[in-house]
Amino acid sequence: MSRFVVSGGVKLAGEIAVQGSKNAAFPVLAACLLAFADCRIENVPQISDVNNFLAILEFLGARIERGDHTLTINCARLVNRPIPEEMMGKLRGSILFAGALLGRFGKVVFSRPGGDSIGTRPINFHLEAFQKLGARISQDQGTVRVEAAKLAGGSITMGVTSVTGTENIILAAVLAEGTTWIKIAAMEPHVQELCRFLNKMGAKISGIGTPSLTIEGVPALRGAAHRLCSDEIETITFCVAAAATRGEVIIKDVDLDHLDAPLAALERMGVNLEAQGQTIRIRSPLRPYQATRIITGVYPQLLTDYQPLLGVLATQAEGISLVHDWIYEGRQGYLAALQTMGASVQFDDVHRARIKGPTQLQGAEIKTPDIRAGASILIAALLARGETLIYNAEIIDRGYERIDERLNNLGAMIQRV
Repeated sequence: MSRFVVSGGVKLAGEIAVQGSKNAAFPVLAACLLAFADCRIENVPQISDVNNFLAILEFLGARIERGDHTLTINCARLVNRPIPEEMMGKLRGSILFAGALLGRFGKVVFSRPGGDSIGTRPINFHLEAFQKLGARISQDQGTVRVEAAKLAGGSITMGVTSVTGTENIILAAVLAEGTTWIKIAAMEPHVQELCRFLNKMGAKISGIGTPSLTIEGVPALRGAAHRLCSDEIETITFCVAAAATRGEVIIKDVDLDHLDAPLAALERMGVNLEAQGQTIRIRSPLRPYQATRIITGVYPQLLTDYQPLLGVLATQAEGISLVHDWIYEGRQGYLAALQTMGASVQFDDVHRARIKGPTQLQGAEIKTPDIRAGASILIAALLARGETLIYNAEIIDRGYERIDERLNNLGAMIQRV
């Protein structure tokens, strides 16, 4: 178990580049299972969650050549065998092996995925969708078996918008016989990324970026090359870190197409930012930060992953900010940590809280509850008075590549012990 020791009170300054998208990496890597030829994926973040995903690929027989943030993956000799519970349990993204293996072999046996404990994250939407494609489902003591003599297209209306649910349907349907329609499909950037990569491989997917996807099944897919988009969550992480410390930071390799909602929230709070091309520039504030309503939704609304980041900035804003995350009931762990550091937080219920600012945060000893909460606590430590000890730093490593080194290049004082 590693820890971060953070000395607060510094203003970040300099330039920092954004890594490739963690959330896009999982579905794109899963899609490689559907081809018998080489797939080359560029801009892959070197983080523990991706490494654990690649370990499952290799367990299934994939051959992987690793370069500098580049992977060449060949799944010609794939073996369809049950994925061990300890491998599935390391990350939520492992659920995508269900759709990919079902699409390739017509059968998959797996245990339930792991991931952050941020609330209820059922997989029943995935299983119900597989049934509509002609699969049979059986479950026994935590193991799920899905099999179909032949997958056939169908019309699937999602009960709720599910990102991994949508991705799993796509992975299973691209090689199915006939046409599949997905209604109320998730529209997140990484769903769009998966669709574009599959189309490069020879799939026929239309309606990309809308809640209605049409997938015409094809008999086979070919290998393809693809560069992952920038990580939008990391982009906002750096924006908030710069703004909270009242620094001057240029954030490079940004994909602005998917950042309307979080950038609008930052501007409402008074963050002095300029976004142009592939760059966001954060400057020292021209006026005190202002409280706002931080209400999450489904894309293109404000995503739940942004909520802990904006919540930290709310501790430095004048007035009372309302935080309402109706998606997950376990997203408030970071707020309890901020309270320990001196923040004024009132909990209304498991989905809502109020943050009164501004407050001078103080260094403390904190345990990291999940990836995004960990990033928010790290930002809080940067602006706090004194020293903060953050336990379970490896949880932050699951989503951020060498975040301590990269922030230190901006003037932060973070020591890994």
